[in-house]
This record gives sequence, structure tokens and C-alpha cells, in this order.
Amino acid sequence: MSIKKTAAVYIRVSTDKQEELSPTSQRRMAEDYAKQHNLFIPEEYIFIENGISGRKADKRPEFLKMIAHAKSDTHPFDTILVWKFSRFARNQEESIFYKSMLSKYNVNVVSISEPIVEGQFGKLIERIIEWWDEFYSVNLAQEVRRGMEEKAKRGGYQATTPLGYVRPVGSEYPVIEEKEAAIVRHVFSSYLKGSDFSSIARKLNEKGYTTKRGNPFELRTIKYILANPFYTGKIRWNRAPHGSYHNNPDEDIIIAAGKHEPIIDEDTFQTVQEKLKHEFRPAGRKGTAITKHWLCGVLKCGYCRSSLTYFQDAKHAQGNFQCYKYAKGVHRESCSISRIKAENMVFDFFEGVLNGDSFTFQVEQNDIQVNKAAIRKQLQALDKKLKRAKEAYLAEIDTLEEYNENKKNLLKEREQLESELTHKAAPVNLEEKRDELLIKLKDIYEIITDENLTTQEKGDALRKVVKQIIYDKESQTASIELFIS
Repeated sequence: MSIKKTAAVYIRVSTDKQEELSPTSQRRMAEDYAKQHNLFIPEEYIFIENGISGRKADKRPEFLKMIAHAKSDTHPFDTILVWKFSRFARNQEESIFYKSMLSKYNVNVVSISEPIVEGQFGKLIERIIEWWDEFYSVNLAQEVRRGMEEKAKRGGYQATTPLGYVRPVGSEYPVIEEKEAAIVRHVFSSYLKGSDFSSIARKLNEKGYTTKRGNPFELRTIKYILANPFYTGKIRWNRAPHGSYHNNPDEDIIIAAGKHEPIIDEDTFQTVQEKLKHEFRPAGRKGTAITKHWLCGVLKCGYCRSSLTYFQDAKHAQGNFQCYKYAKGVHRESCSISRIKAENMVFDFFEGVLNGDSFTFQVEQNDIQVNKAAIRKQLQALDKKLKRAKEAYLAEIDTLEEYNENKKNLLKEREQLESELTHKAAPVNLEEKRDELLIKLKDIYEIITDENLTTQEKGDALRKVVKQIIYDKESQTASIELFIS
């Protein structure tokens, strides 16, 4: 009597949840196959994933767990059973990569319903099946996308209605919900009056308002509302990849006339878009709504570049700034400065510049215009593809000619992305920008020296032109970095 070999089963129900691909059906067929071929399937090696696409392995936790078991020193199974190769992967590149990896550990992937003969001819048939699975997946996605595009262009509604609207039962089009619409109008008017995203969100939360899903407002929620053309009576589709905060290129986003009433007029919306486009915001900077002094978040430690924290106590009744990392022991040197001294340094700088002192500044471009983070993510994905192409060649899956062709195409794509990443904006007239900045500096100086204005109003004004202020404790001087969008 022959000894039974151990097998694992990978069961995946695709996102369309077709009935014939139910987990129960796939498991039953795997168990029947195991009995016929003298295989033993332990319960702990049955990996099931529901409603998950097979296009990306890193989105399938059970799949990755199965691969980890296969590569482990215990080598718990020799075979992985799948109902079809498409259950293992719908991406031929990933399918080849993981099958090649498994073969190094003597683990074979077997399709129950697609028997493959041994030898080179069998491998060829398997590659054709993989190619067809990927083609079917991509083609299906394109057909779905095409249908959604056509519907969007006709003004059709394909998503949940945003804050400010409801869709009555049986109605084809959303209608304005006045209580929510008042919140939307407040967001737009507050932003145009000079409030930043964080302060708008904070005030809404203090009043007990919530988002459409009942959550507190956040910086990104406010930003999304301000940039959503739905509020002008239009429909936007394909704004960003699913699960991503980075917008698709403008040419891939569909905006069409809707059939719902607008909450915001077109002129107001376009004014906001211009402000969003040209208003530079350094990454990681906190909003002024949560700061205790208008220099918080801007005044930095000369030793470690961390923000100086503002506090008042019995010893420092007038207020004092200190690096929080010094208090944690990150550096031995104290970087403290009194509130009055810090303010006077800033006032002196503004007065000097307005009286003719020379100054330097940077012209900054908003990340809304150049989405560098998305490009870097694409470059990382290309690096993985290059690595897998090389591994496929080393595993003798691809020929040298195929590997060189793949490498050539991938390097060409990388060159294009790197060119976009390093693309420089059109040259600007620095003299015009200098004059524009001087006008802003004069207005801001009047705001930060006005004792009747709030900390938030002063902080919002200062941040329009000051990127950061580096305080050097040893020389007791401040380096103020100016910018203009």
C-alpha cells in the first residue's frame, strides 16, 4: 500500500462570487480528487478566501500564509490543489513567480479541472491557460470600466451620495438635504475666509456635526469636500484607484453634467480650486486650530529640527518654547527661548525686510499638481517586476531573449516615470514673485502684531509665507525660511 502524500487546498471566490466557484463546491472537488490520487488534506492546510480578486497576491492573506507554510523548514505539504489555475492567480507574472518559487521547495500546484501532461508540452499548455486567465480578467475589467464610463458620461449615478445629498427611495437622482448642505456651504465659506482644513474640521466636530458615515471630520474629509465637483451639479468618476488617496491623472477622470441641484455655484467652486492648486502646505504640518501659540509648528530646534513646544508655568509665566526631544534626552543641549524673545525675532525680521533688507525665498509647487508619491509607488512596483523577470529567467521559465525584452520594456517605463518625477515647473519671474511676496509680508506683519487677533488667525497668516523658523540657541539667532506658492 502506497504512502499518502500531504496536500494543501487553496480556495478562492472571486469578487463576482459566481455560484459555481462557491467554497463548498471547490472543497468538495478537492477532497474527491485527493481520494482518487491517494492524497491527505489536513484541515489546517485548507486556505479559503472569499470575495477577493486574484490579480494581486499581496491582497490575499490566506494565499501568503499558504506560501509561507510551503517554504518553511517543516515542509508540511507537497501539493497545492486548486479548482482552476485562475484560483491560484489571474496575473500570469505572479503565477509564474510563485509557481517557480514553490518548485524550488518541491511543491507542485495542481488544477483539478485542468489536467496537464508532464513535460515541456504540458508547461506550454499551462502558460496558455495562465495567459487566458489574465486576459479574461483584464478584459472583464475593461468591459466593466467601459460600461461605467458610458454611464458616467450620460450623467448616471454609480456611487453613494456625498454629504449634503440623499437619494429618496425609488428616486433615480439625489436631492439636497438642507441640514447637511449647510455644513458643505460652511466648509467652502470658511476656507475662502482663510481657515485651514484642520481648523474647519475642529469647529465642525465641536458643534457635534459628523460626516455622512457618522464619523468626526478630519483634515482629509474637508479637503475632499472642497475638491468635489458633485456640489456644482456634476458627476465625477474614476477619481482615484480603489483604496488610494492619490488622484488619477486628470485625463483619466470623467466629469459630466449631472441631474441633481448644485449646492455650490461654479464661480465659488473654481475660486476654491485655484486656491487649493496654488496654496503650498509643507508635509506633516499640524493645523493652527490645535496650537497654543501662533509660532507652534513653525519654530524649530536648531539641533534636531523638531518643533519647539510652547508652555506656561510658574517659572515661565510669560510663556516659553522648548524642544520636546531635549526633554526626552535625544540631545543634551537645551534649545529654549522665551515667548517674548521669539516673537520679537520674527517682528524684527519682518520689519527689516519691509524696510529694504535683502531676503531669500523659495517658489513652491503644490503636490496637488505633481503627485510624486504616486510616481514613487509605481517605481517600487517596477523594481519588483524587474526582480521577478530575472527570477523567471534563472528558473529557466523565460528564455534569455524573453528576459532581455521584458527588461528593456520595464527599464523604458522606469525612465519615463523618473523623468516625470524630476520634471521641473516652467520658469517663473522671480522679481514678480518677490514683489508679490513683499505685499503679503506687509499684510501678515500687520496681522501678527495685532493684539486683538486670535492665535489661530495669526498662525494661519504666518504659515502662508513662512515654511519654518530654525532657532540657533548658541548664537541666539533665527533663520526664517520664506516661500511663495
